[in-house]
Amino acid sequence: MTKPSLPELLHAAVTAVGGTERPGQVAMAEAVEAAIDDGSHLLVQAGTGTGKSLGYLVPALAHGERVVVATATLALQRQLVERDLPRTVDALQPVLRRRPEYAMLKGRSNYLCLHRVHEGMPKDEEEALFDQFEAAPSSKLGQDLLRLRDWADETETGDRDGLSPGVSDRAWAQVSVSSRECLGASRCAYGAECFAETARERAKLADVVVTNHALLAIDAIEGAPVLPSHEVLIVDEAHELVGRVTNVATGELNPNQVNRAARRAAKLVDEKVADAFQAGAEGFERVMELALPGRLEALPEDLGYALAALRDAARQVITAIGNTRDRSVQDEDAVRKQALASVETVHGVAERMTGLSEYDVLWCERHDRFGASLRVAPLSVSGLLREKLFADRSVTLTSATLKLGGDFNGVGASLGLAPEGVAGSGAPETDELPVWKGIDVGSPFEYRKQGILYVARHLSPPGREGTRTDMFDELAELVEAAGGRTLGLFSSMRGAQAAAEELRSRLDVPVLLQGEETLGELIRAFAEDPRTCLFGTLSLWQGVDVPGPSCQLVVMDRIPFPRPDDPLMSARQKAVEQSGGNGFMAVAATHAALLMAQGAGRLVRATGDKGVVAVLDPRLATARYGSYLRASLPDFWYTNDRNQVRRSLAAIDAAAKAAPAGGASDPEPGADAGERVTAEAGE
Repeated sequence: MTKPSLPELLHAAVTAVGGTERPGQVAMAEAVEAAIDDGSHLLVQAGTGTGKSLGYLVPALAHGERVVVATATLALQRQLVERDLPRTVDALQPVLRRRPEYAMLKGRSNYLCLHRVHEGMPKDEEEALFDQFEAAPSSKLGQDLLRLRDWADETETGDRDGLSPGVSDRAWAQVSVSSRECLGASRCAYGAECFAETARERAKLADVVVTNHALLAIDAIEGAPVLPSHEVLIVDEAHELVGRVTNVATGELNPNQVNRAARRAAKLVDEKVADAFQAGAEGFERVMELALPGRLEALPEDLGYALAALRDAARQVITAIGNTRDRSVQDEDAVRKQALASVETVHGVAERMTGLSEYDVLWCERHDRFGASLRVAPLSVSGLLREKLFADRSVTLTSATLKLGGDFNGVGASLGLAPEGVAGSGAPETDELPVWKGIDVGSPFEYRKQGILYVARHLSPPGREGTRTDMFDELAELVEAAGGRTLGLFSSMRGAQAAAEELRSRLDVPVLLQGEETLGELIRAFAEDPRTCLFGTLSLWQGVDVPGPSCQLVVMDRIPFPRPDDPLMSARQKAVEQSGGNGFMAVAATHAALLMAQGAGRLVRATGDKGVVAVLDPRLATARYGSYLRASLPDFWYTNDRNQVRRSLAAIDAAAKAAPAGGASDPEPGADAGERVTAEAGE
């Protein structure tokens, strides 16, 4: 039987979803197929609107062997499993003459634990505020728990994301377990019905397994496989992978956590061992009360002593729990597993901190509400990714923002990849490096016709503190010219709050502020009323998809460099400098470029969208690194002329108001943004 060709399969899939084939999508599918066939690695920049999901799903499904697809966001996981994969599989089945299977797999704590639902959560005496399902049913927590019990009888997957409306993290924690707390299917009365085990078994039989970056990192880091074996890995939203892997590899200790572990252990070990651990917990808490925030390049003597005592006491508890079984304790296995998980975490992190290596970064954080905590993270995850991710499989990484400053080398370096073309060049030191290539398949959008990049060169540069009055004046004038329709992306929550307060006093347009309502509700309100502005910080830079006339001005208050006192970023920058590189460009500028590219991508989400990305930081025009940052953004028409931009915004606003419901008309069909500005300026 002749194997169906990729163009034939792609055509069938695109037709099934009611789309049209795009050159970028075809180029991407061909590149992914080639990488899978020869076992190589691929970085693909695919702009918004390319249809990249089908660009990798079609060659993956045609491959015939198991493929793991890892994504960063819940929205894309749902899109793949609930929309893209069902329709694609239906379309390809007649052509492939087989029906590929697919499944979603998440970490164990994302699934309802039937043991917890039916037997209750093992309680610490001081934490048992009420019986799980009987007491305080009128409280919000009690109502959530009752609803979860009812849902447990209805759900087929037990997946938290299938529960609508959702419940608080506190409520979910009562009915879920971590992998360390799990009794194990063979020892659990509900093992045969376990939702997490069922999901794992389904994944073992699937051709395509959809998971998340965090589970991918756990699978790579912890050495205990949680994903089924696979020879092809596709990482979508790959610009977030390094951050997600770093989060998984970060350890934390705080007094509340340590004291909770001590309380749990006290029920299961003899008094002498329990007292030693409690003394260790109290010693750690005393030291942390005086700890100052910031990086610790070496352990202070008092903290080192406290951590060593805590580590040694935790080790004794772990040994004692393993040798002791108290049948008088109700549901003893669950109590033991929960206590053991807590103490093992304390021991593992304390041991890592006391044996601090040059490859880890240690720092203290202090929160007004939660107090001080100690954190340790890898200086770099590039070596880990190179060894664990790229060694045994073909890996394709894709995102709308992988090509920073004009090439893939910045992102590639963070992933553990040598500069493109260096690996496999014949030099002995390159023989073991992963061979890869990068392609940019473009976007169906005509950025120069649809958008303007405006840099307010005349403004004063932003300082670390203080109000930028001229920036507020500029922001107000731009928003007024745009008639609202503004997404404000700020580098700090304080900046977003100050801007919202200022514009609410100056302009007669609604200004929504992140934190004043749930993010979903804010985005819905922003999309529904074109006069509305939405201001916020980090999650808005990447999480807003509002095509049409409601978002025609995207404002960035400043270049989003990491804070100079960020312990991990500053340590990484220093390490690059010590090895002879440019730490600022490798770390700070790359971080800013990625965020700015994501932020600028909020403007054009559909073929009819038009507008302006305004950066109120003159350094983008004047600093030496400005050209690197601009090269990382979509190819909008670029200007520093404030008057022309105001006229363009006013024209776009007028066109949007005149357009029939459903979309704005083009004020000057066929003209690119620069030509339109020039014409409106009378030049």
